[in-house]
Amino acid sequence: MAIETAVESNLSTSNAHGPTPGDVIVTDNLWKTYEMGDQQVHALRGVNLRIRHNEYVAIMGPSGSGKSTLMNLIGCLDSPSQGRYWLNGHDVSELNDDELARIRNKEIGFVFQTFNLLARATSLHNVELPLIYNGTPAAARTERAKSVLESVGLGSRMMHKPNELSGGQRQRVAIARALVNKPSIILADEPTGNLDSKTGDEIMALFDELHSNGNTIVLVTHEPDIAEYAHRIITIRDGVVAGDHLSSRIRK
Repeated sequence: MAIETAVESNLSTSNAHGPTPGDVIVTDNLWKTYEMGDQQVHALRGVNLRIRHNEYVAIMGPSGSGKSTLMNLIGCLDSPSQGRYWLNGHDVSELNDDELARIRNKEIGFVFQTFNLLARATSLHNVELPLIYNGTPAAARTERAKSVLESVGLGSRMMHKPNELSGGQRQRVAIARALVNKPSIILADEPTGNLDSKTGDEIMALFDELHSNGNTIVLVTHEPDIAEYAHRIITIRDGVVAGDHLSSRIRK
């Protein structure tokens, strides 16, 4: 199976030194250390990853494993204490906060457990926000936002505010917002955590569709059944990569 061969080629992440053509995420000896009084807490201890274009990867780990810290670094929300990180070929390891914000807005679409929508804004305006930040003209951003909302099945709910939508519809708005800038990667943090199981299955089916359309997806979760939707599962434990394997849906 071609997809299995492609994913298997990335399972050995211990020697990920730098990006090659087709890489979206590459980390080399990534550390994150926090100063807690007179003690140092090592949240990440030399993580090496290589994720290619159009991969669908789940990052798993229990609370305190370092997966949230890794998500923040991958998402350019924080900088590593040591090591290097390339996002879509750009070395972002030592960028300042303003530079991180610019590349974050261009390269990454975020989907959060809590949706993070503006309560008083319509679905359309919520989806337009990333385009407002990057200076896209009004007419162009409205057209793009409408198109993406239609693509996630919310063409008839564009003028509704979050309190007028179901949980699944709110998450679809959040996914549309993540897609509107055509990012290199969609980073989803526990995207079904606030949804019932039926609605969660519908959202995960939407991620399947996005992946089949060519999007690179990194899913951060502590739920094994949600991780199995991905094609590759990376397990983080005590700040290191403890496992990297194909999901059962690919092994079948």
